[in-house]
Amino acid sequence: MSIATDDRYNTLEKSMKKLGYDKSALIETLHTAQETFGYLGIDTLKFIAKRLRLPYSKVYGVATFYNYFRLKPKGKHNVVVCMGTACYIKGSNKILEKIEQKYGIKVGETTPDSVLSLLSARCFGSCSLAPVVVYDDVPKGKVTIEDSLCDIEEMIK
Repeated sequence: MSIATDDRYNTLEKSMKKLGYDKSALIETLHTAQETFGYLGIDTLKFIAKRLRLPYSKVYGVATFYNYFRLKPKGKHNVVVCMGTACYIKGSNKILEKIEQKYGIKVGETTPDSVLSLLSARCFGSCSLAPVVVYDDVPKGKVTIEDSLCDIEEMIK
C-alpha cells in the first residue's frame, strides 16, 4: 500500500498540521504515528522527517531512544516480563531466558509467524507479587518458569 492510498497517513498528516508542523512536536507526532500504525516503520519515520523538515537520523534517533516506541509490529499475543529489582531477585531473568530459548526470540522481538512478542518492563510496581508477568495486558504474580511457559501456550492456542 502506498502513502497516497493509505488513510493512516492522512490521519498522521492532520495531526502534524494541527501541531503546526512544529519540530518540537516530534515526540507527540511519533506517539500519534504509533497509535495509528501500531508501530513506527521506516516509511512512516521518513514521512514524519520530511513533513517536519527534520533529518531522518534525528527522527530515527528519537524513536529508538525511548522504550515506548516500537519499530516492528507487535505479535498477536504479547508477554511482558517485569525486570524490576524484586522481580529480578525472584527469578524474572530466568523466566525471560527460558521464554527466549523456547520461542527463539529476544526481548523486543516477535516470532516469525507474528504470534508472540516478548517485551520487558523496568517495574510494574507490584513487588509483593514478584515475579510478575503480563500476558496480553493481564498481569499474573508469583510466576514460576513452568507457569510462564504453560500460560504462554494456553494464550497462543
